[in-house]
Order: sequence, then C-alpha cells, then structure tokens
Amino acid sequence: MGNYYTLQWVDGALRLLDQRRLPHETVYVECRTADEVAWAIREMVVRGAPAIGVAAAYGMALAALGSPAGDLAALRADLAAAAERLRAARPTAVNLFWAVERLLRRATDPVGGDAEGLRAALLAEAQAMAEEDVAVNRQLGLHGLPLVPDPATIIHHCNTGALATVDYGTALGVIRTAHEHGKRVHVYVDETRPRLQGARLTAWELQQLGIPFTVIADGASGHIMRTRRVDLCLVGCDRVAANGDTANKIGTYNLALAAYAHGVPFYVVGPTSTIDLSVATGDDIPIEERDAREVTHIGDYQITPTGALVANPAFDVTPAKYITAIVTERGVAYPPFTRSLAALLRR
Repeated sequence: MGNYYTLQWVDGALRLLDQRRLPHETVYVECRTADEVAWAIREMVVRGAPAIGVAAAYGMALAALGSPAGDLAALRADLAAAAERLRAARPTAVNLFWAVERLLRRATDPVGGDAEGLRAALLAEAQAMAEEDVAVNRQLGLHGLPLVPDPATIIHHCNTGALATVDYGTALGVIRTAHEHGKRVHVYVDETRPRLQGARLTAWELQQLGIPFTVIADGASGHIMRTRRVDLCLVGCDRVAANGDTANKIGTYNLALAAYAHGVPFYVVGPTSTIDLSVATGDDIPIEERDAREVTHIGDYQITPTGALVANPAFDVTPAKYITAIVTERGVAYPPFTRSLAALLRR
C-alpha cells in the first residue's frame, strides 16, 4: 500500500512507522531490543492489535538475538524475562499475549537443538507471523465483502487499516476489498478522541486508496444515522470474549448503542487470534488506563483547566447483544456467539 510499511525487519532491527507523526510526517523508528519494542508499543509508535502482536513477536526474537546466553536454559530464562516486559506494555489487546506465548512455545522446541538454532527459529517464527497476518487480513476482507451493499455508506471507528496490521487491514480491509471489487462506498470516519486515530490515520489511508470519506466528530454518529442513510458500521477489535462481548477503542460502545437504536447493522472484524475463550464475558477484560495528558492536551496545547481530574480509558467493551456479527478469517460468526465463536476456532 503506497510507499510505506507499518513494520519491517531490516538489517537485524525492527523498523516501525511512527504513527504518532502521521499524517504530516512519515518517520521510522528502529528497535534493536525487546525493551525498545515494548516502549514502542506502550507509546503507540506501533498500534492496532494485529500489528502489536507481530511487533511483540519480533521483540521476542530481538531478545533472543541480544541475549549473551550460550546454552538453552539461560536463553529461555532471558526470553521469559523479556516476555514479561512485553506483556506489560499494553494489557487489553490479546494479540500481544498470543504472540508472546507463540514465541515461548516455539522456544520449547527449537530447530537445531542449541542456543543459536533457537535464535534462528524465533526470528523465522516472527517472520512467518508477519506473512500470515497479511494473508489473514485478505481473507477477512473476502468474508466481509458480502455484508457490504452497493452502494454503501459506512461508519468506521478508530483505525483498522494497513497501519493497524502488517498490511491491508481488518475492518478497513473489508472496506478496501469492497472498493477493489468495484462497490461504491463512502465512509464516515469517527475522529476517535483522544488520540484521533480516525481523523489522522484512517482518513490518511482512505485518501491514499482513493476511497471517498467524510470525517465526523465521535458524537456526531447518532445524528448521521438519524438524518442520512447509513448501511452499516464496521469496527475492529482488541479482544473478544467467549460470549461475543468485544473490547475495542474507546467510543466503540457509544457507536454500537447508536447503531442499535437506529437499526443499523454493527459488524466487528478481526482475526481469530483476538478471540479469547478463556474470558467468559467482557467484564473480565482488563481495560488500559492511559496518561491524562492525552485528554488534557492536543499536541502541546492544553485544552482543559489546570488541575482538572481526568479519566482516560483506552478501550471500552461492547456487549454482544449490540453486535450483528463478528467477521474472522475463518468465516462470519452470528449470535449466539458462545456457540459460533467456539465453532470457528475448531475449524
């Protein structure tokens, strides 16, 4: 997509597009240690559940490559310590934990049988995960394609495109697929306060793709649904509980309520790696609380009175009853989600 990439392994380092600088600057950050990857995830240099997962996998590979350990036991101990630091970077997106666990499992069955063989195996695993992510996203787009009418007016929240993944996108990937198949789509882009991922990132991606869009304030979605034709809402997900409750960027719940009130289908799109059957309901999903400055400031400019109390949850949980369907690379899950999600994972 264009002449940029979200993340890439280059000359022994993980190179990340610094999404804090978009849409005005295209700048890359190089990470050569697991701690630098954890910092990049925490500071949202890289963001979006799938991209975070693959970045964490490369972080584990960097931990192995940077470890002075000469034997498997010592190397595995260093990997376990790095895994803890990476997990702590952001608590809500299950892809982060899934990726770290996948690399830890790989560490128990190394190719080559020694420390050097394990280092090579972990890097190969991370690279395989990056390739898988692109293939998964394209399948998501194809499974979501029949849900998009022609023409279609869509409301989208946050950013779920190539910037949130290794490439192509999840919910925005469905929109991209519809556009590439000749469907006439127009996207209302929620600005997505407080970090403005919609206004900064989704609008930029749609502009690159030549897909018509209009940026709206988060609070305008109900008005848009009431006064104009909206065919569907498409959002991504950071964790899906066994019953279908879904954690996603703050403001998703509000959008789902407005869609429900106006009879607009509300679709969640994400890879099966975001489905966490160990979590019964959304009440059990940890919600990250971020720095108050994200709310009190826009850039360096303070917009609130000094000393104002701030709550800044990064995510909210949309109850399953407000979700029309959940689109995955293995197919579309419909209510009751307790059955359909488990069935998808068994495929």
